[in-house]
Amino acid sequence: MNVSAHVDTFARDHLPPPEEWPELRFDLPELRYPDRLNCAAELLDHADPGRPAFHTPDGPSWTYGELRARVDRIAHVLTGDLGIVPGNRVLLRGPTTPWLAACWLAVLKAGGVAVTVLAQQRPHELEVVCDIALIGHALCDIRAVDDLAKAEIPGLQITTYGGDAPDDLLHRPAPDTPYPAVATAADDVALIAFTSGTTGRPKGCMHFHRDVLAIADTFAKHVLRPRADDVFAGSPPLGFTFGLGGLVVFPMRVGASALLLEQAHPQQLLTAVAEHRVSVLFTAPTAYRAMLDELDAHDTSSLRRCVSAGENLPAATWRAWYERTGLRVINGIGATELLHIFVSAADEHIRPGTTGVPVPGWHARVQDENGQPVPDGQPGLLAVRGPVGCRYLSDPRQRVYVRDGWNITGDTYVRESDGYFRYVARADDMIISAGYNIAGPEVEDALLRHPDVVEAAVVGRSDEARGQVVVAYVVLREGAERDAEPLRAFVKSELAPYKCPREIVFLDALPRTATGKLQRFRLRTDRDTRPGTEGTGEPAVEVSSNVTPKVTSTDADDLR
Repeated sequence: MNVSAHVDTFARDHLPPPEEWPELRFDLPELRYPDRLNCAAELLDHADPGRPAFHTPDGPSWTYGELRARVDRIAHVLTGDLGIVPGNRVLLRGPTTPWLAACWLAVLKAGGVAVTVLAQQRPHELEVVCDIALIGHALCDIRAVDDLAKAEIPGLQITTYGGDAPDDLLHRPAPDTPYPAVATAADDVALIAFTSGTTGRPKGCMHFHRDVLAIADTFAKHVLRPRADDVFAGSPPLGFTFGLGGLVVFPMRVGASALLLEQAHPQQLLTAVAEHRVSVLFTAPTAYRAMLDELDAHDTSSLRRCVSAGENLPAATWRAWYERTGLRVINGIGATELLHIFVSAADEHIRPGTTGVPVPGWHARVQDENGQPVPDGQPGLLAVRGPVGCRYLSDPRQRVYVRDGWNITGDTYVRESDGYFRYVARADDMIISAGYNIAGPEVEDALLRHPDVVEAAVVGRSDEARGQVVVAYVVLREGAERDAEPLRAFVKSELAPYKCPREIVFLDALPRTATGKLQRFRLRTDRDTRPGTEGTGEPAVEVSSNVTPKVTSTDADDLR
């Protein structure tokens, strides 16, 4: 590893030991970066200062020159007034706006480590993230500060932006001069992205400065092929690496612009496409399905690229979108552990019903549980390696995700004889609903914090609109009323609302083996074969469901 520029060495000190890293491949010439590299400076300093960088639905656009000046000013405040030193972790929280993107760039330019979280996350979730990453500073949109303050995280210094107070980030005194970027090493940690694991405790995925550029120099350059005159937009927030790449890194790498939307329901996406002449769209299959019903009322002629990730894209959705728009949706699979998309295809190379082929610079195979490749046409575990790899922050699950130099994504795939990879299912207990990863145990833990809940088990159930929905099976204390609404309200107070069960099933007892192990497979069956119903003629459960037959949003409160 190169000599670090970090004064605070926490991130580097808590990388996995080298023998637990995946094998990294730098096969393409563009992936051979210099030893000293600050990715924020690289993204900012090569663009035409007069070209637009960010747009908003209502406010004026920011040029690259204005963005650079605002980033430099924030960086001056960070390292001056706030006393942040290279290597400090800085929590970023707020809706998707140019100011959140500017804060992210400023933290990286100042040599800090950005930890961007969702504006919808609740105090308990924020507390866990700050505890794992030992975060001492936070930059927070004034509109999203309440839950962060309620978390009462020891030692956390919160600086708000977007308010009127004199100590607001944007009102603090700072030199009106360029900020010289910290000469970070290419393999200094630039960001920690948190993802839920199947055990429920979030995992911090550490990515280097070179990794940020690598996702643009592989998927974006060779598959997406953006242009400087493109306008990017999409639904994923910047707290998800899907959104960070698609709305900040990819457009900035080529000097293009992005429309940043605080709310991005399918209807709002279509309106934005028409009004701002969006040419590159990033969202989940759920949104593409929902937008089909509204296409006739909107002008989508400016679109030239549509990207889908976050969940499997059904062939029927792909074909319906193509028939209505003439656009071939670029399907892809990525992972927070690998930062962005690594299997995909575009244009005439797309095969509906498959994810695609390894992105240039990446390698993929399908293997069995013992790490041996399986024959084409046979299902197995998807294994990937390339210029970016999984590096968890002090987490023993590193040894599960990385095996024999390969990243094991937790997805079951089939490699077809022509080299295309076809998704089969998740190989673990992760629930993927409308593009959001939801760990069942995390929802169980939240339910168990309710005083009336004795036992809880959470599984995913197939759903035509969302891919899967969260279903909770709950055993209550004796005498408690079987009412789902108080439980839903409680979970929404503990977790981001998109994790809240859409269906709650009350049981007298959870199905277990003779040794007490929970039999989740029995909970995944259809309702008429759920535990206790077989052969009785009467249901032994009470079901409370708020599942709706049609998705109207991928960004509304019911999904976040």
